[in-house]
Amino acid sequence: QARLQAGTGYGSTLSCIRTVYRRESVFGFFKGMAFPLTSIAVYNSVVFGVFSNTQRFLSHHRCQEPEAGSPRVLSDLLLASMVAGVVSVGLGAPVDLIKIRLQMQTQPFREANLGLKPRVAALGEQPAYQGPVHCIITIVRTEGLAGLYRGASAMLLRDVPGYCLYFIPYLFLSDWITPEAHTGPSTCAVWLAGGMAGAISWGTATPMDVVKSRLQADGVYINKYKGVLDCISQSYQKEGLKVFFRGITVNAVRGFPMSAAMFLGYELSLQAIRGDHVATSP
Repeated sequence: QARLQAGTGYGSTLSCIRTVYRRESVFGFFKGMAFPLTSIAVYNSVVFGVFSNTQRFLSHHRCQEPEAGSPRVLSDLLLASMVAGVVSVGLGAPVDLIKIRLQMQTQPFREANLGLKPRVAALGEQPAYQGPVHCIITIVRTEGLAGLYRGASAMLLRDVPGYCLYFIPYLFLSDWITPEAHTGPSTCAVWLAGGMAGAISWGTATPMDVVKSRLQADGVYINKYKGVLDCISQSYQKEGLKVFFRGITVNAVRGFPMSAAMFLGYELSLQAIRGDHVATSP
């Protein structure tokens, strides 16, 4: 997904897959994934926890003693989703940056920076980063701590509306799918509603995801973009409107099973916690 959005020389998803496999074998598809995989559990638990607790706080603030079965208020869901989006950027921006930098450094330097003089291009023959830790150290040393949040503004513009189109569709779809006689959504309803919410959220977030990926990939060797607007302008002038929909198929297809699994884990965790609470209550 990141290579499609920020890289050059990939005509389509299948072309990208073939090129990555030819150059880097099957291991190329897992480049830069060690750091995200080690932090994804913490990231998701914090984001889901922030959403749930913010929604609960708003509900208590609006109504001192809300009933257990009281209907959800859209304004509460919107604000809780927005807060979750802001928190997700604070946690996820450095993780995404490291992942994309490690992925994009594998693209030949001359392909990534056409028009540079051969002497300048020769500086990029060796990979810039030897691993996640070296990547973090290099970025902090050359760009400061703020360098770890490169592209955070684009990520904020992606995640704030993205989480609104993530949590809200899930809640309404799960309620719609669940029969009125049931007190909670079934496993099938959670899986289906979560998958659909993920596909909707990732599909609509693709244009800003492209901008975020390009800003974060920028800087492996040189800096081409001055900011979000400059990235949008340069990308549009060089590749047209279609560039902002690069990777939309990958995002939507990936979003379904990934989100279905996350929401299923979230609901099962809530059920376990509530069950323990009921069992231990006097």
